[in-house]
Amino acid sequence: LEDGSSFVGRSAGAPGETFGELCFNTSLVGYPEILSDPSYAGQILTMTYPQIGNYGVALADLQRSTLALRGLVVRDLCEEPSNFRSDLSLPDFLAEQGVIAISGLDTRAITRHLRTHGALRAGISTLDLDEAGLLTRVKASPSLLHQNLVQTVSVKVPEFWRGTGLGQGDGAVPPSAVPAAPAAPRKVVAYDCGAKYGILQALMREGLEVELVPWDTPAAEVLAREPHGVFFSNGPGDPEPVEATTAAARELLGRVPVFGICLGHQIIGRAVGARTEKLKFGHRGGNHPVMNLLTNKVEITTQNHGFGVVFESIGPLIPELSAGETSHPASLLSWVEGRIAPVVETASYGRVQLTHVNLNDGTPEGMAFLDIPAFCVQYHPEASPGPTDAAYLFSAFAQLLAEDRPALTPGEVYSTGPAEASPVPEALTSSSADTPSSPGRAFSSPPSLSSANWRKH
Repeated sequence: LEDGSSFVGRSAGAPGETFGELCFNTSLVGYPEILSDPSYAGQILTMTYPQIGNYGVALADLQRSTLALRGLVVRDLCEEPSNFRSDLSLPDFLAEQGVIAISGLDTRAITRHLRTHGALRAGISTLDLDEAGLLTRVKASPSLLHQNLVQTVSVKVPEFWRGTGLGQGDGAVPPSAVPAAPAAPRKVVAYDCGAKYGILQALMREGLEVELVPWDTPAAEVLAREPHGVFFSNGPGDPEPVEATTAAARELLGRVPVFGICLGHQIIGRAVGARTEKLKFGHRGGNHPVMNLLTNKVEITTQNHGFGVVFESIGPLIPELSAGETSHPASLLSWVEGRIAPVVETASYGRVQLTHVNLNDGTPEGMAFLDIPAFCVQYHPEASPGPTDAAYLFSAFAQLLAEDRPALTPGEVYSTGPAEASPVPEALTSSSADTPSSPGRAFSSPPSLSSANWRKH
């Protein structure tokens, strides 16, 4: 690690040497989906759960066919998995993908070190075991800050998603080869900043036709496709250098319905004037509690990001829509305690409402626009892997597309009237977080948590 800490283990993947920012994920299961998430580009991943690989790798579970992460750190890597779905062992998969991995380390000690000191650059080497020399190269390796990693994971040409992968040899279909649907579904153009297959599948389950475009596609080219809506995907690293995507978001907001997830949330935030910041050690795992301020329900979410939006930087509070408050509190948890979903005024896009807050550290997790059809969340409602408490958000996006909203000319915006008439908060509250839209799953209402029932249960 760049602070001089060192750990000796056993090579468990491809041979070689790698450098990246060391981070940790607290999920107990789902390592194939986690490792194949393009958002880990530029990073070395530590899994806090001690045994990884015990059910092998089912290729059908991958979120992209090529791994983008720089390296993997585990306590115990299983070499002989036992599962009827497994196509190959995790060590064999890592070697096949050229990912350097190290096992036999105390990953929980590493996690506590990162929680104390923050994210650190690190290196793994099977070639040079000299700690002093390796430390020199770690310190010379680039930081995630100001580095555009999105361009390394985005598609290179537009592609329609048909549920069979992306890229040459991955089953993708070029736009010219896609037959016209007999009953044309709503069309969504998705900016691919490193989209997970699970997100694309969730959009398709809502009956949406999804066309992915490269991260730097101009807004004019997107509007020429006449989409019913635009989606900004998850992706790796710092949003600041991904200016081409942010510029497109500035032009598209207010002209077509917009939805963003993870990096897409940050892109939309920056498009309306917000600052973004690097978190101390980020949010990565499948058990992060988030309060929905519109429903006063807690959603357990999957997360994977190291940067976040600074909500108060979007604009001043609107007191009459923020319980009379005139100044931003020191922590967004104050809004949670007061059961308030505050509203701020942007310079050019009308009013924005804070809809979701992380209960662990009070960072913003969701925003809804009140004067244009747009909303975004910082976490992953598709899970893949993880809980499906927030799967209703895909239905909310589909609801926004249900009405015919022609693309507007430059300078025009949708007019929705007062905040309570805005279509976005209505969509976010009309689908219950207790009944996710994932097919094939039934959820019963939880028992009443009155004092008597609380003791009983």
